[in-house]
Amino acid sequence: MCVTFLPESLIRSDDVRSFQNFPWSRYMLDASLKNQVRAYFERITLPIELVPSLDDGAKSGELRSLLEELASLSDKITLAPDQHDNHTPSFAIHRIGTDIGVRFAGLPMGHEFNSLILALLQAGGHPPKEAPELVETIRGLDGDFNFETYFSLSCQNCPDVVQALNVMSVLNSRIKHVAIDGALFQDEVEKRQIMAVPSVFLNGEPFAQGRMSLEEIVAKLDTRSGERTAHKIAGKAAFDVLVVGGGPAGAAAAIYAARKGIRTGIVAERLGGQVLDTMAIENLISVPHTEGPKLAASLEQQVKSHDVDIMGAQTAVRLIPAAGPGDPMQVELANGAVLRSRTVILSPGASWRQLNVPGEDEYRNKGVAYCPHCDGPLFKGKRVAVVGGGNSGVEAAIDLAGIVAHVTLIEFDANLRADAVLQSKLYSLHNVTVITSTRTSEIHGDGQKVTGLSYVRRNSDQSHRLDLDGVFVQIGLVPNTDWLKGTVAMNPRGEIEIDMRGLTTVSGVFAAGDATTVPYKQIIVAMGEGAKASLSAFDYLIRHTSTEVLQAAQ
Repeated sequence: MCVTFLPESLIRSDDVRSFQNFPWSRYMLDASLKNQVRAYFERITLPIELVPSLDDGAKSGELRSLLEELASLSDKITLAPDQHDNHTPSFAIHRIGTDIGVRFAGLPMGHEFNSLILALLQAGGHPPKEAPELVETIRGLDGDFNFETYFSLSCQNCPDVVQALNVMSVLNSRIKHVAIDGALFQDEVEKRQIMAVPSVFLNGEPFAQGRMSLEEIVAKLDTRSGERTAHKIAGKAAFDVLVVGGGPAGAAAAIYAARKGIRTGIVAERLGGQVLDTMAIENLISVPHTEGPKLAASLEQQVKSHDVDIMGAQTAVRLIPAAGPGDPMQVELANGAVLRSRTVILSPGASWRQLNVPGEDEYRNKGVAYCPHCDGPLFKGKRVAVVGGGNSGVEAAIDLAGIVAHVTLIEFDANLRADAVLQSKLYSLHNVTVITSTRTSEIHGDGQKVTGLSYVRRNSDQSHRLDLDGVFVQIGLVPNTDWLKGTVAMNPRGEIEIDMRGLTTVSGVFAAGDATTVPYKQIIVAMGEGAKASLSAFDYLIRHTSTEVLQAAQ
């Protein structure tokens, strides 16, 4: 789905990063922030009311102050009297005279402030920017769907899910949605054994965990929508350039191809790729600071501004080289559809590397986690381990130390590999223990959640056990290239081998980004490689189908 991000000045990045400890009772909306929000509220066309459920607690007082300020910024918004709800503090955003509305349990600030503003706009009649056919599918869903989403304010993955379900509840009055701050409702989190966010429940039963797009949620509710999408994709004409993967490399490749005036398509599970799971980005030249979801939204917006056929929420499972000279290559998708193209640019990116030890799969999202920013708040006051001594592992341990009771950092090598400044900060923390020269051998649980971890010292065969509530795995990334085995040449690490032009060992197939043999897996490197692969693909087309391509480019 298209995630709208408000201007950088609307939520200062330093406030977002430190939200867990930020004194909201002393700061809500300053004058500049109010002016910008007021401007957004001019888009509200239908009257809405904020219906609070509050008590005498401090959080309720903060929420009341926020709601009063929001109501003062538009004559279309009124603050209704308190109405008791099972979640306190909470509030509903209700379109007056209808059954349409959404509810937030807690204070939707931090990463969820955008979700709050969007919910107000959409409940107030501002139309969501979704494909017309998707909107009609949502409106036509038959049944009563009561969704509950547990999020954490530091989770950069949660807003996508919260905003998607809010959109659905605005479009279809039989769909209800409550977004719940897990850190504020710990009793529910414990009762439902939620150890990863976002966690979505439908009619009281587990529905999904992790980032999901609006299309993916709808497909789970309406299986025929997947069939219709597959049929629509299969009927597409052949592309000149088909990009597989929607991260920085894939986005750059699609933009450069479209600017040449040739028929361009991009197929991806999610636009933004691994960037969506990144917090602070401070090494993108000319952009002093941004966050992954904001950069991903900018990439998506720029791709959409060009003539690119975007096929989101789709997984490529097979690459079929051209049968003969002049024949198109084919990319088979998980839904059975097959796309055809004269050239292909592979940019499938990478995923979190797994430990591959007993217990890891069994307790994934039940104490085994890969995103400390997202899931860390669920382990408040508990004991956790971080596996990995590189920058990501040490940063995770530092962040978690401010939330949990104790962190044990486990590193396979004899020394940590993180930057010196990070190591210095880590060793200054009183509730962190570092164990090096150690191999994690097993993750233990009681059948429902993690209870501990076993490790073996590399200089002995003796096994040790730690009693823990969670294990955060931070041992790097692995390229998403299993589906390409036997088609293009890859090195022992599974990276696609390319030459200086981005060409693979298959004629007409190019590759770029973290899934290739290019060193230094950086966003700015991936963007450059994507542009280079696209230019190389255009050069290939000129040399092999010159008349057709040159006419299209004019």
